[in-house]
Amino acid sequence: MTNENTTVAERERVIADVAAALGVSPDTLTDETNLLDAGLDSVRIMSLVEKWRSAGYEHIDFPALASDPVLGSWIEALA
Repeated sequence: MTNENTTVAERERVIADVAAALGVSPDTLTDETNLLDAGLDSVRIMSLVEKWRSAGYEHIDFPALASDPVLGSWIEALA
């Protein structure tokens, strides 16, 4: 689910950040992983939002991520 706007490095960063928040290995996550079902809660989502905003992704917000908690959608949102 990589598009031309998402670099491999950006994709890997999102996956690594999410995996760290969940306490799992990045290779256990797929584009279809529902992150709420995988154990991500609202506090961790907010932490990720703050981390990504600090890295320059000002357009990312909690409601957008929480409303579509699928990893592939988050990767696209950060593109």
